Amino acid sequence: MLAILLICLVVFGAISLPIGIAMGMATMLCLVFATNIDPIMVAQNAFAGIDSFSLMAIPFFMLAGNFMRYGGISKRLLDLADNIVGFFTGGLGAITTFTAMFYAAISGSGPATVSAIGSFMIPEMEEKGYDKGYATALSAAAGTIGVIIPPSIPFVIYGVATGTSIGDMFKAGVIPGLLMGVALMIYNWATSKKYGWKGNGRRFNFKALGDSFWAILSPVIILGGIYGGYFTPTEAAAVSCVYTFIIGTFVYKEIHWKEFVDCMKDTVVIAGATSFIVGMSTSFAYVMTLEQVPETLSAFILGISNNKTIILLLMNIFLLVVGMFMDNISSCTILAPILLPVAVALGVNPVHFGIVMTMNLAIGFITPPYGVNLFVGSSVAHIPFERIVKWIWPFIGVIIAVLLLTTYIPQLSLLLV
Repeated sequence: MLAILLICLVVFGAISLPIGIAMGMATMLCLVFATNIDPIMVAQNAFAGIDSFSLMAIPFFMLAGNFMRYGGISKRLLDLADNIVGFFTGGLGAITTFTAMFYAAISGSGPATVSAIGSFMIPEMEEKGYDKGYATALSAAAGTIGVIIPPSIPFVIYGVATGTSIGDMFKAGVIPGLLMGVALMIYNWATSKKYGWKGNGRRFNFKALGDSFWAILSPVIILGGIYGGYFTPTEAAAVSCVYTFIIGTFVYKEIHWKEFVDCMKDTVVIAGATSFIVGMSTSFAYVMTLEQVPETLSAFILGISNNKTIILLLMNIFLLVVGMFMDNISSCTILAPILLPVAVALGVNPVHFGIVMTMNLAIGFITPPYGVNLFVGSSVAHIPFERIVKWIWPFIGVIIAVLLLTTYIPQLSLLLV
């Protein structure tokens, strides 16, 4: 039965079927031809998989991200970043990364971060002499921070799939996310010094701080409310929608009826696709559980070695490869329940493992051949995919270095939990 399931999934993926449809059809065919289980179980498990209060956070965070983009909040954050780090060598690259860190604290989405920040910063960087391929690669790499700095949609998925506290996941993502941002800024500084990309030469302007006050307050309210115990992550997502809508409409006055409709359309399309993937992943995982795949894989991995360092390295390599070919949400839904028991057997904290797993899969956002952030960047910058790939490899190396630090120094993710 497992062979039919995996062969069907590979074949459907090879003919470019959307991953949600591929998993659903593979599960259906497996149940029809290899078991006596009624295929209606596919639909039942799919609905059960998305019948979760925690998953409601996903469309809310997506909508908040759209309100930021259309409501002028993203632009104010960029202006603030320009004042804080824009004078450095490679200042525009630092601005891109710095703003991505702020944007990540509201949207929770990597591709959304690339789209929102890249649409402003890539043309600006090109105008100041940066190579357009480099500017796009940096924007794509900075977008990976969107799923590490809380709130994070993949953290919500991991929490639902494994029963791990989503609030603890959000706390644990802060330090690794900041480290990723700092590491990218250091590499950008070194590269900019090599190519002569200078800063803006301006001093700090307190007016920019005042203009961006309401934009800065957004992540403070969201994360402060979660960490202070005033509301759950799902309630925080709803609050972020209301807040960003009010600020974009009545304070910055950039959201009108057309922008509001566009925000809703974008959110419905992406949230609908995400919910379908989660539902089909749940059905797919149901068949994997019937076949006792988690137990078999756990025994196999632990049979290779009982050395925690080696096993974690093997898991990192495996997840990096998976991230190259599957999206974050599908991979997490399928693999988290399988790999977590192995990690726990080695004494790894479930929250720590969730951060490591998410970072691995986030690197897949910028890894050819199917890195979604690269495709978003290519679309935003209107340049060939291959031109971005030329510049992306050093960024991948920088983020992997942070991943290894996070993997082998658990305190980096568990200090705030």
